[in-house]
This record gives sequence, structure tokens and C-alpha cells, in this order.
Amino acid sequence: GSRQLPGVGILPLRSPSSVHACAQVKRALRYQERLAAGTTRFCAGIVSTARHVSIELKMADYSNKLYQQLEQETGVQTGYMKTGSISLAQTQDRLISLKRIASSLNVMGIPCEIITPKQVAQLHPLINIHDLVGAMYVPEDALVSSANVSLALATAASRNGVQIHERTSVSHVLIQKGRVTGVETDRGKIQCQYFVNCAGQVGLLKLSPSLVPVKDRWRSLSLLNSLPTSFLSSAAIVDLDGRIYIRNWQGGILSGGFEKNPKPLFTEGRNQLEIQNLQEDWDHFEPLLSALLRRMPDLEALQIMQLVNCPESFTPDMRCIMGESPTVRGYFVLAGMNSAGISYGGGAGKYLAEWMVNGYPSENVWPLDLKRFGTLQSSRTFLRHRVMEVMPLMCDLKVPRWDFQTGRQLRTSPLYDRLDAQGARWMEKHGFERVKYFVPPGKDLLDLDQSKTFYKPDWFDIVGSEVKCCKEAVCVIDMSSFTKFEISSTGDQALESLQYLFSNDLDVPVGHVVHTGMLNEKGGYENDCSIARLSKRSFFMISPTDQQVHCWAWLKNRLPNDSNLTMEDVTWKYTALNLIGPRAVDVLSELSYAPITPEHFPSLFCKEMSVGYANGIRVMSITHTGEPGFMLYIPIEYALHVYNEVMNMGQKYGIRNAGYYALRSLRIEKFFAFWGQDLDAFTTPMECGREFQVKLDKGMQFVGQEALLEQKQNGVYKRFTMFILEDHDTDMDLWPWWGEPIFRNGRYVGKTTSSAYSYTLERHVCLGFVHHFDEKTGEELVVTTDFINQGEYEIDIAGQRFQAKAKLYPFSSLFTHRRRKDEVELSGYQRE
Repeated sequence: GSRQLPGVGILPLRSPSSVHACAQVKRALRYQERLAAGTTRFCAGIVSTARHVSIELKMADYSNKLYQQLEQETGVQTGYMKTGSISLAQTQDRLISLKRIASSLNVMGIPCEIITPKQVAQLHPLINIHDLVGAMYVPEDALVSSANVSLALATAASRNGVQIHERTSVSHVLIQKGRVTGVETDRGKIQCQYFVNCAGQVGLLKLSPSLVPVKDRWRSLSLLNSLPTSFLSSAAIVDLDGRIYIRNWQGGILSGGFEKNPKPLFTEGRNQLEIQNLQEDWDHFEPLLSALLRRMPDLEALQIMQLVNCPESFTPDMRCIMGESPTVRGYFVLAGMNSAGISYGGGAGKYLAEWMVNGYPSENVWPLDLKRFGTLQSSRTFLRHRVMEVMPLMCDLKVPRWDFQTGRQLRTSPLYDRLDAQGARWMEKHGFERVKYFVPPGKDLLDLDQSKTFYKPDWFDIVGSEVKCCKEAVCVIDMSSFTKFEISSTGDQALESLQYLFSNDLDVPVGHVVHTGMLNEKGGYENDCSIARLSKRSFFMISPTDQQVHCWAWLKNRLPNDSNLTMEDVTWKYTALNLIGPRAVDVLSELSYAPITPEHFPSLFCKEMSVGYANGIRVMSITHTGEPGFMLYIPIEYALHVYNEVMNMGQKYGIRNAGYYALRSLRIEKFFAFWGQDLDAFTTPMECGREFQVKLDKGMQFVGQEALLEQKQNGVYKRFTMFILEDHDTDMDLWPWWGEPIFRNGRYVGKTTSSAYSYTLERHVCLGFVHHFDEKTGEELVVTTDFINQGEYEIDIAGQRFQAKAKLYPFSSLFTHRRRKDEVELSGYQRE
């Protein structure tokens, strides 16, 4: 069988590592037109490591080091110049954002400093500094000729046996039994084990349920000559507040930017064989030109030599996409670079090559994995609207917990309208609308001061009241977005398969719920989930929202091809209500007329029961927060009825709605890890205190077992730790959000992975991993309990360090609701 992929081309992966990978698996690389004839030809060529996302920072750093040696290795001139870069800040909030990046760069060994406007003028005399409050200087950032870098990489590839055929179009990818077997081109068929789509906007890819969400925008560049010779070695300027960049170029300058009103191209599915310079549009370029002249007034008298408009590809979340298709084995994608292809190219090629050769990359690339998207996010209307928002956002200040405004209300709970009418404020996860918090009647957040974007947020008191209600009365949180699968078999196939694929023992009595990890061969978490045994041969699996595509693909590729074994995605069939608080048992008892006492309904138990007029409600005695309560999985047709009944019955117990911000505060103060942020494919149960969720003593074989046995014997090299900030002023100081460096006795030991304000402890709580490095050699050492407990810790928030107390277990004695030790151990590790 074959699959039509209109206009798809393939580019060589952009690093020598990927070239070697190509040679090892004997794949052929083809492209529809000429190498470097697309967007690469018009790229600004600024290799910048100033990135917010850790994996993107690492890719850019690898690219910089690769390009530095590329000319010597290949003999092809790349134009590499280590000029450094200066990121300007016109506002205090922008400066705070740069300080957060600088903290990450410094602990990674990348020289970086926050400088004053006067220092900017010293480094770059042509820059107007009158409106600046500061800047970030990265001296090792570089400039290159993007087209020449591509040719250098192509030269290296050819020397390693890779064939490159220009002006060759690909019409079909040949697939047999769900695996790539070759490609069909206008020059004949080519057999291959792997196919890599790096075609960007030239290829519109539709591989359900993955997608390449690429659209195009107008990109404006200007070239000016006759500048002072001192400018030739000046640092590249990135003025995000002015939406422009400036660099030297062939004796003049090259400048461009990101418009607030981009013009999308190819919206009707029209493909172009080769990217050409588009028609000049001076009116469209005028705002960027004005910003350039304000930043460098001396350019007024200089001549503009050329104006270039060219398309670029963007993705729905401003991060590139890479990885293997969830439906076709051997089909890999690396595209959607969001105008940062030259910075990411080398590192992205390295990680993708590792993925293809070893089966996994050497770093956590989940933020870039194409399986973070689903088919629902591939409609043309969605892409057009979202990308029109995304491109301007490349320069906009992204404060903590900001949300996209377009492409919304794509996936909603049956309760959406009811909750919206009660003041719900929404965020989006995997296309699903989820409530952040509820604005009380008569209070409109739009009227409140939102200037301190990195400080105490406007919703602080609102979320605090929701948390208080969860602890003292009862709250309802709509958690319908959770991924839900049903796995069953006619015999013992389901149990046997799941026992091998999951780390905890699932051979439990019917009605019991098991928290477990879906591990890889290295013992890392591919998923963190809860599984209820509905019957002897049927299981109900609950996973994080963004696991819908990834988890399905992982299980499908590993479950036996047995007609007696079935797996169904039932996410859309059930509305999930989280009933949290000490009075939850009273509400549910009155609605179900069934005993809900701990003796009849113990922790981690599941039973079907009636609620109001509706029957067949799956009720589980878990809350994902550590508080007492229940999860109700309701057939979707009963959702509104059950919600109304719960709210009506709960009035006398002080019931109210709550959102995910309250849940986040509760789960973090109870030291609960969250998959995708705290847990990932490189984190094992041994490293985050979940040994009790692993059946090592059961004598059963499961994926990741050997790696965990080795860790049990040798110890772990990182340890999940809770930090309580001690000298931090919630009202006046910058807040920790996530990604802050952790210091032990003055030495960097790790980063926070998540944080929240604990309304119980009245302190900020950060979660993160602590490493132990030898002070002389830098070698990683085993992290022991004594090492954690005997250190003095600080958390770096935008360059300012705050003292913190480290704990390996939560402050349960301070909680208003005390729980027995065994209950904490059983339910203390779930996911948001």
C-alpha cells in the first residue's frame, strides 16, 4: 500500500551525526528542487542560544559548536563569525524574561551577562539606547551563511556515502504492514527503511494522527551599505520589543523582523517547486523599517539596496516538530523550525539521528515530539488562524501561563457552557479546553492591574479560595480532558500484555486501581497512569491529556497482534468530575444511596454505581491531589445531569467549582509528580521515590526491569526533591514558575521542574531534580539521602537567589487533613 503525500520533499538532516546515521541504515535522501534553495537561502544566519525551552537551548548550543568546526572539516566556507549577540529590553518585564534565560545559559556553561544600556553603547556604538532598560549579551553567539552551512553539511554527507539528487520530486511514500519500504519519485522507486520529511512548507504532510502544521509568512529583509568598518565585527542585535534583528552582512547590514500582521501563503493547498523572492511590499515592511531607523538613526542617510520577501513555516505552538509518525514505522519528520532553523539545525539533526539509530534520542525531546499534536489540530482553518497568531508571538513577551487565543473551543466538555456561564477562565491542553479558575460574580479580571506579569498574579486570591474549599468543604473540577483507554481480551492476553508493559502489578482483585508507569528499556517514564481492573479481562486506563497520541502509538506498537485483544480510545465517551474535599463523601453518599465509608469504599478502589438518575457511573476513590474525594467517570450523555445533581446536593456542604490552578497547588504541596514536566523518558521510578510502584520483588518480567535492578543496586544519579522557599516575599519578589536553577552549597545541582504557591504552607513550593557532581572532575556521583538532607539550597529566580529547604517527603504534619502513612504512600504519586 502507498500513501499520497502531495509535494513532499526530503532534505538531508543537518549534522554530521545524522549523516553517519544515514549511512548506517542505508537510507536515500532526496529533495524536490535544489539544496538551500528554500527559506535557507534567505535566512538571517544568526546562531543564537538565547532560548526559553531547555531542549531548544541545547540544540542551539550544539549547532553553534558544530558550525564552528564545519569549515575546517569540509573545506567549505560557512562564513562563521563569533560576534556574539545582544538582546535588548525596552521594558522591565522583558529584562526579567532575559534574566531568566541568562540564568539557564550560565549554568549550562554558556557565557552570558545582563548589561546596562551604557554597556550596550560600548559594544555597539550605532545603537540608540535612550529607551532601553538593559540587555543580555551572549558573547559566543555567532553569524553564518545559512546556504553555505547547508552546502558544507551536504559535502560531509556525500563523503559518507549519502546520495543527493536535486530537482527530484517525491510522489508517494510506499508502506507495507505499517512500515516504510520505499519512496516513489519522478526518477523511479527507491527502497529504504527510513523516510525523513524535512521539506518544511514545500511538503504538506498529513499522517493521521500526526501532522506537520506548516504555513507561510512574509519575511522582510533589508540590506544597507557604506557602514563603518567597526560594524563588521559588532554583535548581532535582537530587539524583540521592536520586532527586529540587525546583523552585519557583506559590508552593510541585514535587518528583518516579525510583523504583527503576517500574510499567509499557499492557503489553498497550492505548492511551489522552489521558493522565489516574492513581490516587494514597502507598506507592509514600513513598521519594521521604522523600528530599525529608531534603533539605528545613523542609517537615515544610507541607501536600501534590496528588500526581500520570503515565506517561512510555523507550527501551532511555536516549537519545531520532530520524531517518528505514530501510525507508520520508519517515517520520521523534522520540520517547522519557526524561523530558527539555522540555530536548531545541527542539534535537531543530532537528536533525530540518535532516535533513528538507537530508538531514542539522548535528551528529552517531548516538547518537540510530533505526537504532542492530534488530527483535530490539522484542519486548514485551525492552522490558518493559529499561525496568524503564532508569528507575531515570536517577539511578544510570553509571561508565565499565557494562552493562545486562536484555535480555541476545539475540544470541550459537555459542561463547557455551564461552567463558562459561572465565570470559568480557560486554558488549552492538546486542543482541549480546561478551566484555570472561576472568577467570582462581580469581579472581572480585565479591570485588575496585570503589570507585574512575573510577580504575584491577579488570580492569587481566587485560586486561594478554591484551594481552601477543597481542604475544608468540597469542590468540583472538570477533568474530562484526561486520556482514557479500555483494554480487554477474551482470555488472559490483556493482563499478560499489560503486566509486561507496565511497571506495577496489575493482577489485583476486580475493582482495584493501580498507579503505574509505562516505562522504556532504560526505565524512564513514557507514561504515568492509573489503571482500574473492571473485570478479570478488562482494564480502564487513565493518562495525562497530552498522552492521547503518544500512549496509543506506544501500546499499539508493543501489544501483540491478536484479534482477541482489543484497545479502544474512550476519551470522548466519558466526562470526568473530580469531587475533592472532606465533604465529598457526604455529597456522594446522598446521591448514590450507597455506603461510601472507608470500610465499603477503600482508597484506590473503583465501582460502578448510580448517581442521581444516572447509572453506570465509574467512581474511583482517588483525586490526583492527595485530598480525600472521588473521581466520577460519567457516560457523556449523563454528564449534565450528574453535574447538576452534584452541585444541588452539595450546596448545603459549601460546594463550589474549582480549576486546574487549585489542583496544581494541591498536588505540588503534596509532592506529586506530573508527567511531561516532572517525569519524562529519562526519569525512573527509583529517582522520584516510586519504588513501591515497581514489582521488582514479584519475579515478573517487564519493560525497563533490568535498568531498575541496576539502579537499585548501584544507586541513582538524580533525586526528585521538594523545595520550600524561606526568604521569599510572595507579594514583592519574582515568582518561581519552572526551570529555575537549583544551587547546593553554592554549586549548581539541577533545575526546578514545576512550582506553585502552597496556600497551606503559605510558602512557594518548587519540585525538581538534584544531581551530585564531583567538584574536581565534574563526574556524576550517586545522590544519597544524606547528600540531599545535609546541603544548603538556593533557588535562582531571574538571577536572584532565594534560600530553600529541601525535603524528600511532603510536610504532611502541616496539612489541615492528616492521612495515615499507608494512604499517603498509596496515593501520593499521581499526575495532574
